[in-house]
Amino acid sequence: MTTVAGPAPVEADLGAVLAETSVVEVLNQLDRDLVGLEPVKTRIREIAALLVVDRLRTEVGLASERPSLHMSFTGNPGTGKTTVALRIADILHRLGYIEKPQVVACTRDDLVGQYVGHTAPKTKEVLKRAFGGVLFIDEAYYLYRPENERDYGQEAIEILLQVMEAERDRLVVVLAGYRDRMDDFFRSNPGLSSRVAHHIDFPDYDLEELMAIAELMLEQQSYRFSEEARETFREYLELRVGRPRFSHARSVRNAIDRARLRQANRLFAQGGRLSVDELTTILPEDIRKSSLFGNDVPEPVGPARSAA
Repeated sequence: MTTVAGPAPVEADLGAVLAETSVVEVLNQLDRDLVGLEPVKTRIREIAALLVVDRLRTEVGLASERPSLHMSFTGNPGTGKTTVALRIADILHRLGYIEKPQVVACTRDDLVGQYVGHTAPKTKEVLKRAFGGVLFIDEAYYLYRPENERDYGQEAIEILLQVMEAERDRLVVVLAGYRDRMDDFFRSNPGLSSRVAHHIDFPDYDLEELMAIAELMLEQQSYRFSEEARETFREYLELRVGRPRFSHARSVRNAIDRARLRQANRLFAQGGRLSVDELTTILPEDIRKSSLFGNDVPEPVGPARSAA
């Protein structure tokens, strides 16, 4: 017996899709987890809205070509590009655009070989691991080195171009790096630029946002600043922002880790019974011993007094 398909529904239920996929929950989590970055969050919400509506159109039988989802993330190190890629993968998976909510991160070294015949298998192996999810290529401009005629990066780019077009239903590619270098990279590789639908620029964090990031990181690990330590850390950031290799949230995390290390050494040297407040509080000396203040000194490695 042949079953005749009924007519497509005349309306789509947005609420049902949102409830089924929990996309709004992911977007709200992005708001909670990421300080600042309002332009980025706005773009992610716009992309999510496009995909939700595309799904609704499909449900009511409207012809719709799968939206192009390849992206470019530009900005300085530590501005949240990898974190946003993870959230994007979650959203795409929940809406059925990728099979797995995974991000496979790689750099030039993972894709480009050092001799003839080495690049293609390396690139294809990374692509194989990434299929079904998101491939995140950090500092993508290093794939292209026109000054070296014998460089094999162009071979990796050509393979990526083919896959980004032919396998767009199986893979989303995110190309990331500094904005000016990425602009040059796309100008030199117009085929890549034409395949990237969403260009998202990640702004630098200001001092207040960096402080909020530090407070959030401490809270997540059950630590806190004393009032004096909070002001000391602000001083630290004012000094650190102007130094080489400043990486925004990444530099904040490194500073917090070093403050925890100094706190642990201070408590270890102190010995005795330790209160919860002592175990959770970062003091000014845990920060001021940084070399940025010009007085980084060897720290104690053992208890100064025995346990009571």
